[in-house]
This record gives sequence, C-alpha cells and structure tokens, in this order.
Amino acid sequence: MAATPAAADAPRLEARAVADGLEHPWALAFLPGGRYLVTEKPGRMRVIEADGRVQAPLSGLPAIAAGGQGGLLDVQLDSDFERNRTLYFCFSEPGPGGDRSVNSTALARARLSDDATRLTDVKVIFSQQPKYASRLHFGCRIAERVVDGKPDGTLFLALGERSTAKEEAQNLKSHFGKVVRVGKDGSVPADNPFRQRADALPEIWSWGHRNPQGAAIGPDGQLWVHEHGAQGGDEVNRPVAGRNYGWPVITHGVNYGGGRIGDGITAKDGMEQPLLHWTPSIAPSGLAFITSDRYGAAWKGQMVVGALKTRMLERLAVQDGRITARHLLLPELGQRVRDVREGPDGWLYLLTDDSKGQLMRIQPAAAAKAR
Repeated sequence: MAATPAAADAPRLEARAVADGLEHPWALAFLPGGRYLVTEKPGRMRVIEADGRVQAPLSGLPAIAAGGQGGLLDVQLDSDFERNRTLYFCFSEPGPGGDRSVNSTALARARLSDDATRLTDVKVIFSQQPKYASRLHFGCRIAERVVDGKPDGTLFLALGERSTAKEEAQNLKSHFGKVVRVGKDGSVPADNPFRQRADALPEIWSWGHRNPQGAAIGPDGQLWVHEHGAQGGDEVNRPVAGRNYGWPVITHGVNYGGGRIGDGITAKDGMEQPLLHWTPSIAPSGLAFITSDRYGAAWKGQMVVGALKTRMLERLAVQDGRITARHLLLPELGQRVRDVREGPDGWLYLLTDDSKGQLMRIQPAAAAKAR
C-alpha cells in the first residue's frame, strides 16, 4: 500500500515546539492542569509545565540499565490517576544484584508525589524472563485494557525479542517477542490464554512479535500495536489472545544488508498476517488514535504513527478493523519521531528523538500561528 500526500481538503499542519532541550525523550503522558510527564531514555522522568518550563528530574526511580536501545522507556498514567496518582513505566532492568551485563524489560507501578517532584511506592510488577546480554529490542509500550468501554484493571506490555535471540519469539517459555497482560498488581488474569498450560508462561497474551514500539487501544476497544521489522517488514497488528504473529518464521523483511530470514517465507498456517507492512521500513515509534474533532470529522478514528527513519508522521485510515490508506504528515519535519499521543485538549503531540529533543504540538498552521 503506497503512501500518499494528505487529501487536498485536509488541514495544513504545523509542528510547534512546547518544550526544548530534552535528552532522547521516549514517552509522554498528560498530567492534570495542562502539564506533561516525559521520560528520557538515559534514565530520567520530568514534569513539563503548561508554559513549557522543564522541571528537574523526579527522584525515586529504580536502577536502570541504560545503554544502546535500553533505558527509561514508556510511561502510562492510571485511568484513575486524578484520584490515586498512580502511574506505570517500563525500563531496561539490570540483572540480579545490579548486574548490567544482562538485562530485560520490566514494568513498574509508582505514585507521583503531590508536589510532582518524586516517585513513591515504586514496585516492579512484571520482569521479562530470562535476563539476557543485549542492548537491543526492549519493545516497551504499555496500554491499559478496555472492555465494554471501561478499563478492566489489567495492562498490556509489548516486549521485544532482544534481537540476537529472535527464535525465542516462538518459544512460549520465554517472554521475548511477546505481548503480555498482567493485573495492576502484577497478578496473572484468570482468562489469559496460556494460564492453564504447563508449557507456556502465564502472562503471555500473543507471540511471534519482533520489537513493538507503538501500542494503543483503538476506538474499537482493541489493542493495536506496530513493530519494527528487520530491513523492511515493519508491521501493524491487532493482537488477539493466544495468536502467533509469525516472527521470525514469516516476515516481509530481509536481513540487514540483504539475505532471507529463515526460509524467506511471508505466510504459514497458524500464523497471522499483519494488517499493514511497511517495506521499505519507516522505523515506526509511537501510536495514537484521533478521537477529537480538532482535525475534522473525517480524521476521527484514524491512526497516527511516528517514524524514526523517515522523520515524519503517517496517518493511517482505519475502517472495520482494516487499514485502507496511508497518508504522509509533516514530511518537512526532518526529525526522528519517538512518540505520538493525543492530548486531553484533542491536539496531537509528539516527541522528537535527539540529544536536544522536543515536545511538539501538531495544529493546523493558521491555528498554530494564532495561538
């Protein structure tokens, strides 16, 4: 499916900086009062005021094995944050005794202090197993599950397969290359698909993923993810409980530098096809659905994806669980996009991945200039 420019009657968009000087920001959440919560990959979490002032890093974070693609990664506010001030974050966790030569993705719960300067009651509620010597493919996107329009008290966490251990994505005794689902206390939900199987880890929801770096609950109430392929073969999937999404047995990509992956096949019985694959790769990161009228009624329900490699956004038209069209947004941006979120004000926000990264608001050009 070829990408096309935005339709002629679509709003002309402009990215306007809200805050500057962030070091490889990775994830964004929205605090009450117009403030923002941002993670930085080297291991810092910061509050950004509504006027763009960047506050000092929060205290209270656990030890983080920052390096390579690892560090402090996604953050998600609890659906009842205004009452309980609870949040969740994922990060590359060192091995036993703080051994940074091995690591894995971990999910933690914490409370943001009333003065928003520190995290308290920090507890790791899930730790990917096994620990592994790699600085690659941590995955690490969080989404709170919704059933019948309401949060059901569980969390999805998308996990990478650590790159050099790609075959583990097909091993149900490993968390590598999986989407897992856990309760907010780390418990295993009774209806997880592999809970009753001795040959599988009970947290697993779906398997055969490579390196998911976008996850969100869609207007249909279902989890949607996208994941990095190798050289080509980036994918959008809608993970269903117990299903196998194929990596590395089937893929639309090839090895870096060329050469087939495995048998070089793109389909196999018992393995799901992606809803979309990007070949060549755009290196997707961050995913949001448009639920507001800010960009016009025609864009409601559509998906927006950030791109690291192609340094822009893509808008994906979604209809009846299918992706029907791709449209390029902000091709002049020229910055690696790490995260995309819809704010409570209905505007889209993005984080650019740089040593001097930015938090930006995406608005129609005239609105941005008049603001």
